Amino acid sequence: MAKKGNRVQVILECTEHKNSGMHGTSRYITTKNRKNTTERLELKKYNPILKKYTVHKEIK
Repeated sequence: MAKKGNRVQVILECTEHKNSGMHGTSRYITTKNRKNTTERLELKKYNPILKKYTVHKEIK
């Protein structure tokens, strides 16, 4: 059942891991308010494969 309102689920993917060519991915699922945050999210999250904090960007 879908929620009504401005909150939507988004997937964040690690940019450093994607560019390194290593196998696997680091992804997180979070929610954002579509009305207040129209641009794509960028958050620093922990990447367990690289074992450090990296920038994770919203993917479509």
